Amino acid sequence: MRRALRSCAGFTYLAAIMIVVIMGIMLGVSGQLWRTIMKREREEELLFRGQQYKAALERWYKPSTSGGPPPSPLNDLKDLLKDPRTATTVRYIRRLYKDPVTGNDFDVVRQPGKGIVGVMSTSEEEPLKTGGFPKGLAGLEGTDQYRKWLFTADLTGGQGAAPGQQSGNASPAVSGQQSGVGSSSVPGGTAPR
Repeated sequence: MRRALRSCAGFTYLAAIMIVVIMGIMLGVSGQLWRTIMKREREEELLFRGQQYKAALERWYKPSTSGGPPPSPLNDLKDLLKDPRTATTVRYIRRLYKDPVTGNDFDVVRQPGKGIVGVMSTSEEEPLKTGGFPKGLAGLEGTDQYRKWLFTADLTGGQGAAPGQQSGNASPAVSGQQSGVGSSSVPGGTAPR
């Protein structure tokens, strides 16, 4: 009887090890799946926030026909919360958003003579989404880094510039600081510092 019990103890031990191995494999697969889901959600949030900035910048630079302030260069994103050109509170954006991929502030895209014309992520990660972007963001197609996702205002009124591109011949500059201190020129405007 004792021999029978000893031989069963070895099988129980092997069964317990197999269960632990299988659980480890399943946890690894579910962790990878969870990471992919979270990355997809951050991408969607980045697209939403970028479009909010893009729309706010287009409203800032849009000529007013109702006696509002004339278009002028935007030097700080905080001015989108309360337009300093008017006596009343005029908001172009609900709040200043953080980059959902990095958790930091967005970098700003500047154009000489225009000021801030867009925002971009600072992340060098490769995005999952490389196509099928919403209308007005076709310039993001085929990019290999989040930092190449530029959300810029269409300053031509819908004519002349490709979606996601700035109007004019001057190349934009990228600044890691929203106040504009330390901005540097970037050829083509697609690569940050």
